[in-house]
Amino acid sequence: MARTVKGSITIEGREITITNPDKPLWPEAGITKAVYLTKLAVLAPYLLPYCRDRLLTVIRWPHGIHGDSFYQKNVPEPRPDFVKSYVDQGIDYMVLNDLPQLLWLGNQAALEFHPSLHKAGSPLPCEWMIDLDPSVEEEPRIMEAAGIVGEVLASLGLQSIPKTSGATGVQIIVPVSEGITFDELRSVGHFVGKYVTEKHPSLFTLERLKKDRGTCIYFDYLQHYRGKTLAAPYTPRARTGATVSTPLTWEEVRRDVSPKDYHLLNIGERLQQIGDLISMVPPQPIRPLLDYLNGKKPVQIQ
Repeated sequence: MARTVKGSITIEGREITITNPDKPLWPEAGITKAVYLTKLAVLAPYLLPYCRDRLLTVIRWPHGIHGDSFYQKNVPEPRPDFVKSYVDQGIDYMVLNDLPQLLWLGNQAALEFHPSLHKAGSPLPCEWMIDLDPSVEEEPRIMEAAGIVGEVLASLGLQSIPKTSGATGVQIIVPVSEGITFDELRSVGHFVGKYVTEKHPSLFTLERLKKDRGTCIYFDYLQHYRGKTLAAPYTPRARTGATVSTPLTWEEVRRDVSPKDYHLLNIGERLQQIGDLISMVPPQPIRPLLDYLNGKKPVQIQ
């Protein structure tokens, strides 16, 4: 029988039990649980702002990325008193606000963090996020597609930030002012999605069913609902290369970077050099576009 090794660390005055620190989580990358917890501490100042006060779903791989996994919404029990939660629709969701809770979840082999698109108790979105979802496992056109969407948004007067999903796709984030609703963002998303699919029918599709998409990249504007989740900026992903969902510059998109370029072993150096690209973009003027869609004023895509 395997021997369980235990220890503990104290973070911000909280004692966290660490079990099996030598357990391989990403074996090809040489990342054990101990290494993972160290990398999570580096990611924390960047990851936590996009999880704070939101309803959190984690994906756990107790035996590493090649073992079985499961989604967890309800807070694991037993839990220490510093682990916070929020009951929503009968689910006692985790609310990830600080480093001790992040490392506590990391010790439980929570390898991916998927927060809600809204704060706990709020019906309003925190940002607008367009999900570009490839229909094939290896999609060499994903950065081309992201660049096209970014250019359309820019022509509408909207700054945006692309980020790798850490898997195969790209998400494009547009910060929004408080007061914009999920329904409004879906209507704007449909407008932009319809435009790019009409202009580039061999590249984009609005077809939700994967079997009907062919090789086109799905422009997902329907993800914006209360309770839906997407991979958080800076979450690790349970992929062989230990990739991390990483915000990009548009110049990097034009250079056709690969989502595999950003992973747990190099993300700390990148963040130290360029910081959080999302936080550098202020809330964008969505309301004029909504006024156009409601027939109140003209707008032109250049």
